Order: sequence, then C-alpha cells, then structure tokens
Amino acid sequence: MSQATTIDQIIQQLEAIISDAVVTGSRAGYFAALYHKVTCKVKEGIVNGEFENGPRMELLDITFASRYIAAYNQWQLKQQPSASWQIAFDIFSKPSKMVLQHLLIGMNAHINLDLGVAVVETARAFNQPLAEIHKDFNAINTILSALTYEVINELNQVSPLLSLAGLHAQNNSILIQFALGNARDGAWAFAEDIDSRTGQDYINSITSRDVDINKLGKGIVYPVGLLSFTVWIIHLFEWRNPSRITKVLSEYKKAYLKVN
Repeated sequence: MSQATTIDQIIQQLEAIISDAVVTGSRAGYFAALYHKVTCKVKEGIVNGEFENGPRMELLDITFASRYIAAYNQWQLKQQPSASWQIAFDIFSKPSKMVLQHLLIGMNAHINLDLGVAVVETARAFNQPLAEIHKDFNAINTILSALTYEVINELNQVSPLLSLAGLHAQNNSILIQFALGNARDGAWAFAEDIDSRTGQDYINSITSRDVDINKLGKGIVYPVGLLSFTVWIIHLFEWRNPSRITKVLSEYKKAYLKVN
C-alpha cells in the first residue's frame, strides 16, 4: 500500500486489510476492524468540527494509522516491523489465542509506541509546541477507549465465556490490568520525552521504547499461572472461524460518540 495522505485513504487501506482477512481467514482482521471504527469516528468528528484543529487532527490520524499500516505491510513482505508489532503479528498463526488477546496486543503496540511518535511528528509538522496538541490527543483516546470497550462487550457473541476473565480482577497480569487510561498517560509521557530529542538520539529513544513495549506485549500473549488456564477455557468456547469473527467485529456499530 502506498503512503496515505488523507483520512479517506487510511479508511480505504484499513478496509483492504479487513477484506483480505475475511477472504483468507487471517486473524489480522480483528484489530483492523476495531481500528477502522476508530478512524471513521475521527473523520466524523473532523467533519462536525468537534476538534480544536481539524486539519491537524487529520494529520495526526494519518500519521498514527500509517505506522500500523506500514508495520503490517512490512510483516506481509516478510520484512522486520517494530518489535511491538512483530509480537502482535506473530500470533495471527496461533489458533490458541483469544480474540481479546489479539485486540489488546494491537492496542499495546499502537498506543504505547505509535501514538507518542505520531503526536510529536504532528506537532513538528505544524511547528507547534507539543502542549498545543494535548486536547486533540485526549480526544482521539476518548474515541478509542469508548469503541474498544463497546467491541469488548460485543465479543461476548464470539467469546461466550469472556466474563470469566473478571475472576482475575486482582491479578497483576497485563492481560487483566491493561488500562487505556494508563496507556494514554504513558504515551503522552513518551511523547514529552522524545519531543526534546533529535537525530539519532530521537531514533534511539523510539527503539528503546519499542523493546520495552514488546516486553509488555509478552504479558498479554503469554499469561501465567491460573490466568493461563482461564484463558484456555475462554478460548475453548470461542468461535473458530476467523473470517466470521472479523465480520462481526467490522459490522458491529454503535451511535456516534460526540467529543466535547
């Protein structure tokens, strides 16, 4: 896929990933379906004037989404994407992983690594201090958070025993404790850190962050102790057809979330 320059092109590229996943039975469609909803909601917000700066938000969305799409393209071409995305793509071939794990591992890479980079690059493109973009940064997270929890609730259709994960509410595993609020705050702190860096120092900081986020991802993919048994039970009763699951995730719709 070529580099997108508009949000409509991003939406088309996500739809291409979803369509291909449905045809081929790839689990790549799970996260792409979730992210497609996010991007469509951002577009609606831009059209409705719900962000501080529409053109800046569109660039942020394009920059943010393009990092995921570029990583996906690298993986398809058997090249080396970031370590954070590599672990997410690696489980496409593992039928033992829950649908929720696929969503969380994608969010782990995209929020904890990509979002901070995208925010800094957008602020620099507009020649603005990083703080100027903080409200729009929070807005995109609000959309992502709301849609993610809606989709997780909808997962009960394809994963009827998903509620069993709640039995481990006190478990320290990132699979249970993964919180979008914490991820958002971490992404902003990361953005503030790399905003002051340039050249090789900037690249090195992103690489170091990638290593750390890959380690977090392993906690999602490989839960331990009693939680691993619960995950196995939950997955045992999940739907087995990836194409069917992707269709459910991509066709599920809720009323538009207004961002104030």
